[in-house]
Amino acid sequence: MDMAAKAGKFFTNHPAVRKLIILIAIFVLVQVLIWTDIISAYLQVTLMTICINIILAVSLNLITGFTGQFSLGHAGFMSIGAYACALITMRMPTILGFLLGILAAIILSGIVGMVVGLPTLRLRGDYLAIATLGFSEIIRIIFVNLEITNGAAGLSNIPQFVNWPWIFFFTAGTVLLINNFLKSTHGRACISIREDEIASETMGVATTRYKVTAFIVGSCFAGMAGALYASYFYVIKPDYFGFLKSIDILIIVVLGGLGSISGSILAAVVLAVI
Repeated sequence: MDMAAKAGKFFTNHPAVRKLIILIAIFVLVQVLIWTDIISAYLQVTLMTICINIILAVSLNLITGFTGQFSLGHAGFMSIGAYACALITMRMPTILGFLLGILAAIILSGIVGMVVGLPTLRLRGDYLAIATLGFSEIIRIIFVNLEITNGAAGLSNIPQFVNWPWIFFFTAGTVLLINNFLKSTHGRACISIREDEIASETMGVATTRYKVTAFIVGSCFAGMAGALYASYFYVIKPDYFGFLKSIDILIIVVLGGLGSISGSILAAVVLAVI
């Protein structure tokens, strides 16, 4: 009884341990269902789509839900990550090439996020939404006209490396990292900007810096989601990352609730099932 009581206190006082056990249980359960063919190939496609949408929704929620910046350019960062990973893995079809592709997708998306965020995040409301939407369309048109991306035909026969272990690792990592970011002083500053930007400035919060930081972090994860998409579905085209894709991601965020990570996860699952 004493051992059971001590174990109960340990799990009660260590929520991180509880989360780890839950994550391990989910991973093992799904892996067993895949091994036993209860989750068919078709259902695996749905499962991968759900995980990619969770990454996209949680990262957009950081920008729109927690920081209060209305962005419609998330599909543009996703496309940067998708093409970066695809081009690298097609020339280096190994696990190392895949990991380098993921890293390149994150770095390039973050750099572009910083370049776009610095001038546009001084805007507010509808003006910011229009600016980010314009950026997304510019990126799509660039990919349509570049020879290295094969223009409007896109890229095909991309090496497929993403499976359940990989997608679970990146999805769980995204949720945990963004959740920890929100609990830090940086995350609290972002939330204060959403609540009242003028009051935040008055209290000494560097609003532009924190808005750009949230935008860059969200962009990095969007690029990673694009890389995972390219490495699983092995075909990408510029039209896949148009205006409607950004709207789809925004719908998940709004349906799950602005400023709710668990809501974004639940909405991604519900919409995929529907």
